[in-house]
Amino acid sequence: MIFLKTDEEIELMRIADTITAKALAEVAKLVAPGVSTYELDKRAEEFIRDNGAEPNFLNYAGYPASICASVNDVVVHGIPSKDIILKEGDIISVDCGAVKDGFHGDSCYTFPVGDISPEVMRLCKTTKEALYKGIEMAIPGNRLGDIGATIQQHCEAQGYGVVREMTGHGIGRAMHEDPEVLNYGKRGNGTKLKNGMCIAIEPMITMGDRNIYFENDGWTTRTVDHKPAAHYEHSVAIHHGKVDILSSFEYIKEVLGDRFI
Repeated sequence: MIFLKTDEEIELMRIADTITAKALAEVAKLVAPGVSTYELDKRAEEFIRDNGAEPNFLNYAGYPASICASVNDVVVHGIPSKDIILKEGDIISVDCGAVKDGFHGDSCYTFPVGDISPEVMRLCKTTKEALYKGIEMAIPGNRLGDIGATIQQHCEAQGYGVVREMTGHGIGRAMHEDPEVLNYGKRGNGTKLKNGMCIAIEPMITMGDRNIYFENDGWTTRTVDHKPAAHYEHSVAIHHGKVDILSSFEYIKEVLGDRFI
């Protein structure tokens, strides 16, 4: 069932998403060679709690951390660890969320660690472009297939793989609500978008083969060919006839400056 939100509920979601966005900016301050993903997780959790919210990833279906920290060929759900130390040239996708006053925020950004190769930079830029192109399709009267097809076509035209198994989702009083928001599909297919719908759009794009596998921990998801993957996500509301991005990368931009992808 898809739950349509009121303007008041959307504003509560914006608060949760703003806390999420600022938590990602706090992570951005720490991302550097020699830093563990555990340190990033602890800082995000501390910031979220200091701002009157709760980290919604922590203990979700047994997940043991407050962020997902996915390095290089890890597509999603990388578990933070003191043993995973960032090094020059890595990329790390940090997926983060907060819940406040009963409503959820959710966003992800792929950070460069020091200087990254031009090929990996292009992957990141293309994935982020695909996110915004998908968001442009999220208007009343369009269908979910319009979002997925737009993301798929933009990325595959550049020679990249589009992960099928992981998707975006509805969001609101629960972190994952209906509908699933695929990053592939056909224009004109799928659920029609309506005012009041709130969804998280999150392309997960691979440099090589789109196929993935799960590690034994049940969470960590890697590309089968171990080539890098990028992941960007915004939570958006469809209301008043247009799309409204509830999360933000502007706080990250303030931290990274000319290193902002």
